[in-house]
Amino acid sequence: MKKNLLPVASLLLGTLFLFLGNGLHSLLLPMRGTTEGYSATLLGLLGTSWATGFVLGCLMAPAVVRRAGHVRAFSGFASLLAIIALLTGILVDPIWWVVLRAFTGFSTAGTSMIIESWLNERATNESRGAIFSLYIAITLFGVVAGQMFIPFGDTNTALFFMICGIVYCLAMLPTLLSTADTPQPLKQVSLDLRGLYKNSPVSFLGILLVGIANGAYGTLGAVFGRQVGLTDSDVALMVSTVIFAGAIMQFPAGRLSDKMDRRYVLAGLSAIAAVAGLLIYLVEPSGVVLLITFVGIYGATANALYPIAVSHANDFASSEDFVKISGGLLLLYGIGTIIGPTIGGPIMTVMGPYGLFMITACAHILIAIYAIFRSRMRAPIPVSERDAYSTINPGTLTTPESLQLSPRAAPFEDEADAPQEAGKEARS
Repeated sequence: MKKNLLPVASLLLGTLFLFLGNGLHSLLLPMRGTTEGYSATLLGLLGTSWATGFVLGCLMAPAVVRRAGHVRAFSGFASLLAIIALLTGILVDPIWWVVLRAFTGFSTAGTSMIIESWLNERATNESRGAIFSLYIAITLFGVVAGQMFIPFGDTNTALFFMICGIVYCLAMLPTLLSTADTPQPLKQVSLDLRGLYKNSPVSFLGILLVGIANGAYGTLGAVFGRQVGLTDSDVALMVSTVIFAGAIMQFPAGRLSDKMDRRYVLAGLSAIAAVAGLLIYLVEPSGVVLLITFVGIYGATANALYPIAVSHANDFASSEDFVKISGGLLLLYGIGTIIGPTIGGPIMTVMGPYGLFMITACAHILIAIYAIFRSRMRAPIPVSERDAYSTINPGTLTTPESLQLSPRAAPFEDEADAPQEAGKEARS
């Protein structure tokens, strides 16, 4: 294990710093914006802007990297992240924040794709599973750890904006000092909506709706917490609980989906997420413990939906199409995260903070209904013929480039040549 991970240790350290900054900055802006009196509609546009930039980054960053090279492109993207973090602390204005947030999303996609391609270049058939799992764990830990900085300072000062700038600068150092060979050019990602729907209607609609629900909560969850009277510490705990609960739930939910029709698992988890959202909306729990418990149940089920929907789509795709299908679905998820906060902000303005969970409940009810409907229209792939479920980060925590690292992607033809090129899938 140590032999496999040492060559990529510096890259993984850069990943940790990158997502520490992402986690802190993404929570800091809506919390500070709420204090400044910005409306939920305006704060929702922060998520819309970031997701738009991220999707565009996935599509356009490969061209930037081919022109500038991996090291210079990474330094440029990371520098831009640091500059924007500092500017958002200086220009405390919602319009500026919305504009700058798009560049943050674009740069995050660029830095992530470069790190992921570098990791993939250094991976072999023996190590790719361990590296992929560790990469997922580091991204999740980085986001949560960044969010948990919040209780240790005052969000009304420039302190956390400066910390974000410092952390993003630290993310540059391991990659700049790494002796790892420069990887092959990034692969261009395409979005074939017709092909994705034809492959799996349930995954197509399900992932779009999951993106809408997760995008709304991911951007406006902190706004909700502030508006219902939670302290900064409680808001950070609530947001982190959703991420942790979703990560833990992926394993039992994924194993269950390996043993039965994945559409039933999607329907069941969506129904539980819908019930949790409706209870929060109707009961309006005032106690912190009860509220975070409900939100934790919501997060556990809602954040387990994405990888199961991707697995269901790949059940109907050939092995060599795994990256193409999964990458396309990730971009479709990104489109959903653009829609979610765009409609979430106005709805919260009209219905109040608890209206956020009415949005998520409606999305999850539609997923449950459509999954059951489609289960009557198309037989599932027999369990013996499926690829086993594999944990995948929920949506925009990673880019399509990371899918090359997945054990489910086509393995390398020759381990000796693994750092240079990928081979063809071994199984028929």
